Amino acid sequence: MKKLMLGNEAVARGLYEAGVNLVSSYPGTPSTEITEFAAKYDAIYCEWAPNEKVATEVAFGASLRGARSACAMKHVGLNVAADPLFTLSYTGVGGGMVIFVADDPAMHSSQNEQDSRHYAIAAKVPMLEPADSAEAKEFVKRAFDLSEQYDTPVIIRMCTRIAHSQSTVELCDRVERALPAYEKNPQKYIMAPANAVRRHPFVEERTEKLRALGETTDLNREEMGGTEIGIICSGTCYQYVKEVFGDTASVLKLGLVNPLPVQRIKDFAAKVKTLYVIEELDGIIETHLNTIGVPCVGKAMFPPIGEFNQTTIRKAFGLPVDAAPAIDTDIPVRPPVMCAGCPHRGLFYTLAKHKITCLGDIGCYTLGSAAPLTALDSTLCMGASVSGLHGFNKAGGKDSEGKTVCVIGDSTFMHSGITGLVNIAYNASNSTVIILDNSITGMTGHQQNPTTGKNIKGEPALAVNLEALCRAVGIERVRVVDPYNLKECEDAVLEELSVDAPSVIISRRPCMLLKYVKAKPPVKVNEDKCVGCRQCMKLGCPAISFKNKKAIIDATQCVGCNVCTQLCRIGAMEKGEA
Repeated sequence: MKKLMLGNEAVARGLYEAGVNLVSSYPGTPSTEITEFAAKYDAIYCEWAPNEKVATEVAFGASLRGARSACAMKHVGLNVAADPLFTLSYTGVGGGMVIFVADDPAMHSSQNEQDSRHYAIAAKVPMLEPADSAEAKEFVKRAFDLSEQYDTPVIIRMCTRIAHSQSTVELCDRVERALPAYEKNPQKYIMAPANAVRRHPFVEERTEKLRALGETTDLNREEMGGTEIGIICSGTCYQYVKEVFGDTASVLKLGLVNPLPVQRIKDFAAKVKTLYVIEELDGIIETHLNTIGVPCVGKAMFPPIGEFNQTTIRKAFGLPVDAAPAIDTDIPVRPPVMCAGCPHRGLFYTLAKHKITCLGDIGCYTLGSAAPLTALDSTLCMGASVSGLHGFNKAGGKDSEGKTVCVIGDSTFMHSGITGLVNIAYNASNSTVIILDNSITGMTGHQQNPTTGKNIKGEPALAVNLEALCRAVGIERVRVVDPYNLKECEDAVLEELSVDAPSVIISRRPCMLLKYVKAKPPVKVNEDKCVGCRQCMKLGCPAISFKNKKAIIDATQCVGCNVCTQLCRIGAMEKGEA
């Protein structure tokens, strides 16, 4: 049976067919759907972990017990998981363990454009890179075999295009594996220095064995065509190369991208007149070729920035490019914006109104940086707002303490914000942390988290009490506000900033896009009262616009949050009637 599948769905199918027992992940675009699709198979235990480090350690625990396990994350999540990854390379595995990382060239939904191949090289673990959904599924099964054969975690590198593109996948049956009896092995798994010293030579020997594998494995393959041009590539770049050149060029497609072969590349290079390396982001394959003395052309033609496409390659080689069809009308710019009725808007309006410095974090609330709110001053990484606020106030003292806050979402707080809050309490900075609790992990598509009271399948689960948690780490001043109530938000923010003590404000209202949240009747504009002051436009709500110097409410977008009615001093914005 064959089925059209997203790359991420195909990965999940591969997990099922490979007999995987456990998958633990933290959602992050473009990797999220791997775990969501895996959770549809009852044979696989799946969960959302608080962060990628925890997910990796959970997968290790299952592997230690002899089960096949996996975890999935986006490229910046691998930064968080790097701590266990590097030592996992030394311990090796029990049952096979595979780590999926999805890179995001062009940063469609990411704060940087890092190349995860560096982690495979640095950690000295094998990495596979599929070029379509069919390979994604098959590479999963091959990865588990490699993991167990070579006693190593294996990384599979996805990217946005492979993760979210569809191609045909042949479905196979699941191969069940009996869970072996557990055997204690402290010399292998306890990485105290004495044991780690003995494991390092094993890692180096394993790398050489895997390099030898790369010389013969069908994970790497030659496709000989014309010999004027030879191209080495992997992943999505292979698809672009084949679409542009067909059989007119010869291609060495690499599926095992770490460690890279030596003789196989030299042999391929000898068969072609000019050798090109086409790879997105960093010149890792090109650097390898330079190291082994194989002349090639790479980043001199192709940038280390952004994702490629067929046009990128055609232009680089001076080939004709089909002109895009002309568009007669001007298309208005549509920048990303917080949704109508977003619970974060009222809080951000309050911060902007009082010109409060605000350190931001990773989540859909990063959109609070956009005009007209422009409420954020920084966004670095998960949890950095809380730790950064502490540093900002320690450096600025009284001058900044009374006019600086940070914002962080409920899921992000569980991911990386707790330790920053502990630091604020322990090192006693007069800092106000605002947790934007919208009762879901919003930016990645409404995944559950430890505060929502549901697990990955939507079943009842323990819900972390944010108020109790904040008090438990030493914050005595904790209060909850409704972000739809502007006065309540304003009073809370100004009061907490005026007090010489650390504090937490929890801005709590569920995301308007959650299925159980019901919209209220849309706001109406009394045109006779409206004087065109544009005060309502300061909210940046997409449901509000202006025409003929009067405010207009788009009833198809307005959810009746009534935040705008609180801004209109003359009462032109009126609550809708049921």
